[in-house]
Amino acid sequence: MASPQNTIGIIYDYDQTLSPTYMQDAVLFPAFGIDPAAFWKKCSELVDDEGYDNELAYLKAILDYLQLDTPTNAELEKLGEKLEFYPGLPEMFGELDVILTDAHRAMGITIEHYIVSSGMKALIDGSRLAPYLKAVFGCEFATDKEGRITFPKRVISHTQKTQYLFRINKGLLDPTEDVNDHMPPEQRPMPFSNMVYVGDGPTDVPCFTVMKKNGGQAIAVYNPHDPTRKSFRKCYQLSAHADRVNHIAQGDYREGSHLRLILEEMITETADRILERRRAEIADSTVAAPGF
Repeated sequence: MASPQNTIGIIYDYDQTLSPTYMQDAVLFPAFGIDPAAFWKKCSELVDDEGYDNELAYLKAILDYLQLDTPTNAELEKLGEKLEFYPGLPEMFGELDVILTDAHRAMGITIEHYIVSSGMKALIDGSRLAPYLKAVFGCEFATDKEGRITFPKRVISHTQKTQYLFRINKGLLDPTEDVNDHMPPEQRPMPFSNMVYVGDGPTDVPCFTVMKKNGGQAIAVYNPHDPTRKSFRKCYQLSAHADRVNHIAQGDYREGSHLRLILEEMITETADRILERRRAEIADSTVAAPGF
């Protein structure tokens, strides 16, 4: 039986997409007295000198720095309450539903929000964004008998992030489910044409590519207050030269902002398309009563 495919999914990276700062810099380092420059220098050394993957390098560095005062996942979630975001968040998540008309709602069309990040899931789970999210996929730590973090449990690299796009596409949100199981396109609850991916730069290229290749849409977000303009340039390159994204916009999710207008228009167009498809399906399956 075919899936209704009436859900619109907005999938976000976190660092520099929903927030102008890295989550570790914003809440973890101040809480434990970690010098950011020394921390990221250590990460670079692990990558350059010892061959670590980037994500494993920063997770190892976190465990090394915190070994004298190892937190629990619950304590990390508590720190997540202090995360700050671009203007308009988290309010936007609760406001976008008003875009859907009564006709959209009558057909069961809904919007869901997801985060797929190489950052720490526990921090996002504790943030003010969490109540609005259908699911959060991020790096996780295993714990010892006292609940203290001990070892990376799940690592999401920038290439592995694409796996979670397919999980959303197939409705396989539990990481224990095999995302490689075959599922016919008509049975997938959220086709890529119903999805928008919002990222910020080169680490999101694999996700941008999957979206563009499969009929989804992609937006690159830059920090307008970056004095080096590096944030803008990487988004410009993705749009003007690499053809990886549909649009670029500055990090401002408030009503009336460029980014907000793009998201609202994408949602409206997608909802209208779903509505017309559903109406056509109903019309095609209706058998007229015999005349007299």
